[in-house]
Amino acid sequence: MWAQTLSGPFRFEQVEVAAPDPAALPPGHVLLAPRAGAICGSDLPNFRGGVWPHPAAEDGWGATRAPGFPMHEVVGEVVASEHPGHSPGDLVVGWASMFDALAELVVTDGEGLAPYDTSLPPTTAVMLQPLACVLYAVEQLGDVSGQPVAVIGQGPIGLLFSSVLKARGATRVTGVDPVDRSDVASVFGVDEAVTARAERWAGALADADRPSVVVEAVGHQVSTLQPALDAVAHGGQVFYFGVPDDPIYPFDMMTFLRKNLTLRSGVALERRRVLTDAGAFLAEHPELRDCYVTHVHPVADVEAAFGAAISPRPGQLKIAVDMT
Repeated sequence: MWAQTLSGPFRFEQVEVAAPDPAALPPGHVLLAPRAGAICGSDLPNFRGGVWPHPAAEDGWGATRAPGFPMHEVVGEVVASEHPGHSPGDLVVGWASMFDALAELVVTDGEGLAPYDTSLPPTTAVMLQPLACVLYAVEQLGDVSGQPVAVIGQGPIGLLFSSVLKARGATRVTGVDPVDRSDVASVFGVDEAVTARAERWAGALADADRPSVVVEAVGHQVSTLQPALDAVAHGGQVFYFGVPDDPIYPFDMMTFLRKNLTLRSGVALERRRVLTDAGAFLAEHPELRDCYVTHVHPVADVEAAFGAAISPRPGQLKIAVDMT
């Protein structure tokens, strides 16, 4: 079978590798034929050749040359199954559990997959995986109705946070990003689109304007956690969603203490359930379907797709890869 593999920083090549044996599937797993995938911010450090803890790497750290790596947001057809909830021929969306979806066939945990509305093109349906992650995170915040909130980072994940928080009853949603997102702000429920770095926005806030909840949706550097702590109101919550590249972050304990804050973080659990919830949310908010995935590349052009993803710009949100 074919697979795309990282042959070095910023460089993919297509290779031929042995296909997985359907008869050797582990219990609970399926053999999936990907139809589409999408690039997550957590994939990008590996494309750059950086270091990030990753389950597909031999020792858990750094970029790997395993075929199909790095991609986990996937839509595909079940070819064979050892999971009771999936049968051959099913069309599903979710996680490639070994982050190796850039391949003709992948073996993945069936608990990270769920059916979807197949009237959606695969390159649109792939948005259900990041949406599921956001829905699970917002659940952890509890009832946000009647509260002002802010989301630092208005890329593909941050805009989904803005949309879900607004739908869950937040009174005012502020989106903060140095990239101008004013063209899509209203579609994603953003009441105030701030085009600035997070520290400049946080430093200019009056006490009366501080949000009760701040979501950090940037990650991959240490500089945006502190503005979240600085910006949030006394007694508020900060959800750190962005993936850390560093194992230890500097943390202003005095601000955290004096403001009586709560810091939350974590990855999505109950994946089949939240993928189903994501399908329901998208059905209720169909306006998101046509504006979330802005660019689609054929899998043969995956290097260009990743090259675009590392350079955020106005008019560019989620980048999908067509594997049909």
